[in-house]
Amino acid sequence: MTATGRGMPALGATARAVAARLDDEELFGPQPAATRELPDPGPLLENLARCVIEIIAGARDLEQIARWVDDSVYKSLLKRVVLSAQARNATGRAPRRPMFTLGAPVLCEPRDGVVEAVIVVHGRGRTRAVAIRLEGLDRRWRATAIHVL
Repeated sequence: MTATGRGMPALGATARAVAARLDDEELFGPQPAATRELPDPGPLLENLARCVIEIIAGARDLEQIARWVDDSVYKSLLKRVVLSAQARNATGRAPRRPMFTLGAPVLCEPRDGVVEAVIVVHGRGRTRAVAIRLEGLDRRWRATAIHVL
């Protein structure tokens, strides 16, 4: 026999069963977005590559890209910024804006709503590559990995 005595479950039991199936993170956390719902990633990739090189050089503040990167990327870039600042201080060099040109991004889409790209950065004394992974969350791109090689 059921809680109501008529073959129907009680309201409280149904509500608890539904609540147990839904996690707060599923309901209120970042929601994945399909590629068709997102803007062209090209401009963001170029801006992120430019900003990351300038941040490491000490010419730009890390806070300027905080809204475009997730927490793990922010923390790893912060460590790199601190190491770069310590190296500059040890040699007595002041931070300065680096002169460089960006190559065209080479894109790959491993799955819907995810873009991985490499952008070659040509500087005076060296050439670097910036690898970036963007994921569509809440209908906007967010960098979930950035590596400067």
